[in-house]
Amino acid sequence: MATKKYQELSNMAEEDLYKELKAAKNDYDSLKFDHAVKGLESPIELRVLRRDIARLKTEIRRREVAKMSEDELAKRDNIIRRRRKRR
Repeated sequence: MATKKYQELSNMAEEDLYKELKAAKNDYDSLKFDHAVKGLESPIELRVLRRDIARLKTEIRRREVAKMSEDELAKRDNIIRRRRKRR
């Protein structure tokens, strides 16, 4: 079942995703600094922002992969297959 945040992200335009990602990174950096200097009332905010950033990056990457041609996808699959063999 898709979460509410995932549904919101999937409905956003690509440029809005990039803007949101940049804003989230800036917020995370400032919260991280504030936490180091004076502490936060709720350090859970850092975790929530990190996860939001990961969600945004995942949605951006999902869209990049969806735009790839068949040749690019085949090349990507070969790279993944080679990496798995090394393990």
